[in-house]
Amino acid sequence: MRRVTFASTNQNKYREVRSILGPRGIDVEFAKMELVEIQSDSLEAIAKEKARGAFSQMSRPVIVEDDGLFIDALSGFPGQYSSYVFKTIGNAGILKLLSGMHDRSASFVSLIAFCDGKDVAVFEGKVAGKISEKEARGGWGYDPIFVPDGAKCTYAELENKNDYSHRRKALDSFAEWYLHL
Repeated sequence: MRRVTFASTNQNKYREVRSILGPRGIDVEFAKMELVEIQSDSLEAIAKEKARGAFSQMSRPVIVEDDGLFIDALSGFPGQYSSYVFKTIGNAGILKLLSGMHDRSASFVSLIAFCDGKDVAVFEGKVAGKISEKEARGGWGYDPIFVPDGAKCTYAELENKNDYSHRRKALDSFAEWYLHL
């Protein structure tokens, strides 16, 4: 079994990462750490810098995840600022911004960045969908308001979220690459 360390402060992300990579033959260790998140218009630049920072703190191969919710009617907002926006206005604020708008299309993008001290490899997963009219119960982050294409309910309401998730797609790409190193 291969092993990799996942660096984050987010236990929910760790549980998802472990549940997706474990069955693929990758044991995931959790390293709870605050990572510097640079201000950038590029989700990829943010993920790469977080991976480099995590490696420099641990000196062992590491993965990090960064994601963004991109809402078409808001010109891609909150995008790479999703974490900050969630902490400041939350799902209620997003729903208020979309109040009265007919176009609720959005996409959720996840980037997994792997750093081994030499290079940083990035793997992307993207899911198209829409923002719901109201916030569902349960879930975490934007899960209670994001409805992936092909589903009738939000991520928070899906029993099998990981079958649809943007994070799943990124992690599957990472696993395919990592298992063949």
